[in-house]
Amino acid sequence: MTAMDALWMPFTANRQFKANPRMLVSADGMHYTDADGRQVLDGCAGLWCVNAGHNRRPIVEAIQRQAAILDYAPPFQMGHPVEFEAAEALAAMAPKGLSKVFFCNSGSEAADTALKIALAYHRARGDAARIKLIGRERGYHGVNFGGVAVGGMAGNRKHFPASLPCVDHLRHPLDIARNAFSRGEPEFGVELADELEQRIVTLHDPSTIAAVIVEPMQGSTGVILPPKGYLKRLREICDRHGILLIFDEVITGFGRLGADWAANRFDVLPDILTCAKGLTNGCVPMGAVLVKPAIHDAFMAAAPEYAIEFPHGYTYSGHPLAAAAALATLKLYEDEQLFARAASLQDVFMDAALSLQSASGVKDVRTLGLVAGIELTPWADKPAGARGYAVFQACWERGVMVRFTGDTIAVSPPLIIEPAQIAQLFAVVAEAVEANR
Repeated sequence: MTAMDALWMPFTANRQFKANPRMLVSADGMHYTDADGRQVLDGCAGLWCVNAGHNRRPIVEAIQRQAAILDYAPPFQMGHPVEFEAAEALAAMAPKGLSKVFFCNSGSEAADTALKIALAYHRARGDAARIKLIGRERGYHGVNFGGVAVGGMAGNRKHFPASLPCVDHLRHPLDIARNAFSRGEPEFGVELADELEQRIVTLHDPSTIAAVIVEPMQGSTGVILPPKGYLKRLREICDRHGILLIFDEVITGFGRLGADWAANRFDVLPDILTCAKGLTNGCVPMGAVLVKPAIHDAFMAAAPEYAIEFPHGYTYSGHPLAAAAALATLKLYEDEQLFARAASLQDVFMDAALSLQSASGVKDVRTLGLVAGIELTPWADKPAGARGYAVFQACWERGVMVRFTGDTIAVSPPLIIEPAQIAQLFAVVAEAVEANR
């Protein structure tokens, strides 16, 4: 039996887990193997990150080769070829117009980096009054203080009352009354974007607002999809008032929505885009911030040539192993045309997700690309989230791993999933829901 006393697990009910642990010991393709030797279908790509499936040899071998050549290189005032190659490859795959890359180590770090770039960019241009940051209710931008401040998950904020000043939030666009069981983008709710202009800009004065940060699809709070035209409206309002628009694509990047990027899926180009997770297929921690050249160039123009233009970075920025993993992952996406594959499977996936509409206690299903959120009616006599956890556990016992957030089950499998596995995945979720009526 594995000793478990020393480890304090993240985002986990530690006592509950240690009383009945779910231990993963290996993985390959679409499956994990647990400590009992069971094959468990991965219905959530690890943690939204293993887009190309597990144990992909090109990625594994690239990491092994790199470890034997250059294990570490300091990122401050030094460089190594692989990080430059990875940046070029990522810029080539990025939405057209985002061609400068800043590496970090996670989505949380990417969010904080993006916020700092936004604030420092305005200052570099002589517009230092722009210090306010606008997030969104039920938004998730990681767990660092910047990301928590602009995020809108109450459970992530209540324990940390000291936060960034000068932050406000838009309402989230979830409207089950009008949009329940939408297939793809909901029909109703574009007007919610107008709140940015009608309330936020009016209240704060646009000349004081540095940036708006949103997830194109809010993933961690239950798969909240943007209404048709919503993101375009945000873009138009930001343009009118000189506000930077940041897309947090940590979840939506690299094929999740049936396109390479949500920015391309919705045809909206942000000024700054964050990514992580699928960047290295979850193999080595890495995040990145992509920016328009004009933002990068403003920093270069504002400082002497010998000066550090942006005093920010991490010990492991552009780490050799992470850069090697990223290069191999991006090549694998292209070699296997996995983004196109996700697009070809999305109708099968969305049909299967929406088949749960008639299941007992299913309040809503939200689905786009290869992601779905199945929202359950909470049990009246138990705390919120109890039903979601019970369904999650019942799926695990039946050999399928999904995620739960409150009473919403989130499904987001690797892009290599087969149609038969899609059917298996949602059949098990249906059984688990019916078993916990």
